Amino acid sequence: MRAQKKKKYYYLQLQTLQEIKGFESKPSLLMHVCCGVCASYVALYLSEYFNLTLYYNNDNIYPEEEYNRRYQELVRLIDEYNSSYKTDIRIIRTEYDGINYQKRLEPLAEEPEKGKRCLLCYTLRMKQAMQYASDNNFDYFTTVMTISRQKDSEVLNKVGERLALLFPKVKYFYSDFKKDNGLLKTAQFSNKYDLYRQQYCGCYYSYNDYLLRKERKNEQ
Repeated sequence: MRAQKKKKYYYLQLQTLQEIKGFESKPSLLMHVCCGVCASYVALYLSEYFNLTLYYNNDNIYPEEEYNRRYQELVRLIDEYNSSYKTDIRIIRTEYDGINYQKRLEPLAEEPEKGKRCLLCYTLRMKQAMQYASDNNFDYFTTVMTISRQKDSEVLNKVGERLALLFPKVKYFYSDFKKDNGLLKTAQFSNKYDLYRQQYCGCYYSYNDYLLRKERKNEQ
């Protein structure tokens, strides 16, 4: 049953893209992105169907140097695409506010990875991005995170579905970018452009988990 639900989002993705093929002009899509690696295949794929803008609002990323590094890699990648593939993908970056974001997550500090803390993190960033999409008259909104091996596409799409009720002017674009060899294609593009591959999801808690794993590995 769970596998069928996940397939549903991929089928909805394909159905929407098929409908868009019949439009006279490309609709606009605002896509929340977290890094260059996750955007590598998905951004190029979606640029065939949409006037695509990437929204980099990731106050969860710790420390700020990591936030900046991931953003710079994203910019480098998209500059390459716009030059090599003649795309017109744009990027919007919000001002970093990691301290206040961390305060929002602190009450859920003891939650395990993929638990309530992560759900809150997805929701906060997707809501902020969808608010921007609504305020600026985008036709569609989505998140790149369904490409991630560590993220549950069903959870993310349910968040998007709930948020769509708050922003009725914007259509939520359902997705499961892992389907149709999405992870393989992501790896191929990441290798081609020698993208920086981060070693942890992004937040303070995942960063500390990464340091612990690294320490244990060094002790072996």
